[in-house]
Amino acid sequence: MVLPGHRRPTGIFKHPVDHAVRVDAPGPRGVGASGLVGDLVSDLTHHGGDDQAVYAYAREDLDWWERELGKPLSDGSFGENLTTAGINVSQALVGEQWLIGGGLLLQVSDPRLPCRTFADAMHELGWMKRFVQRAAPGSYLRVLRAGEVQAGDSIVVVERPDHRVTVSVAFRALTTEPDLLDLLVDVEGLSSAVRETARRRTVAVEG
Repeated sequence: MVLPGHRRPTGIFKHPVDHAVRVDAPGPRGVGASGLVGDLVSDLTHHGGDDQAVYAYAREDLDWWERELGKPLSDGSFGENLTTAGINVSQALVGEQWLIGGGLLLQVSDPRLPCRTFADAMHELGWMKRFVQRAAPGSYLRVLRAGEVQAGDSIVVVERPDHRVTVSVAFRALTTEPDLLDLLVDVEGLSSAVRETARRRTVAVEG
C-alpha cells in the first residue's frame, strides 16, 4: 500500500496470521529486510536489518492507546511483527534474550523511533509528539537463533544483562532526555548505530 504523499509502498500495515512464520536473521542494514519470511520492509535505508529483524509491541500498551484515542487497535496496528501479552516490552532490558515457542531466540535491541510513515498511517493529530511523550515505544529484536513463531507461543526471558538500561530509558535518551545519553554508549545490546549516535550527542551536550 502507498500512503498519500509517499512515493513507495509501505510495509507498516500488519495483519494477524494463524499459521507459523519462519524467522531468520535478515542480514545487515541496507541489505536485509524483515526477519519474518514474507514480511515487507520497503525502506531498507532506515528500517530492517539484523538489529531490527523483529518489532514487538505489547498488547497492554495498545489497549492504553485504544482508550486514549477512542478507537479500536487490532494486533499489528503499530506495524509490529509480534504483539505480546504479559510482558512489558518497553521496560525490557536492552540485550535481554527471549526464547519464543521453545526454539526461536531473540535479543532486545533498539527502541522504535516514530517516523513520518508511522504518523501518516495513524491519522492522528500530533501523533509523533504524543508517541514520544508516552515513552512506550516497543522494541526491535535481533535473531540469535532462527526458528518459527505463531500465535499463542510462550515468551520466556532466559537471560538478562547486568545493567539497568531499559528500552524506555534508551528511547527517552534519544528523544526527550539527552542527559541520559551517556548511559547508552557502552550498552552492547544496542546497535552500533545507536551507540555511535549517543556518543556523538553526548559530546555535543557536554561541549
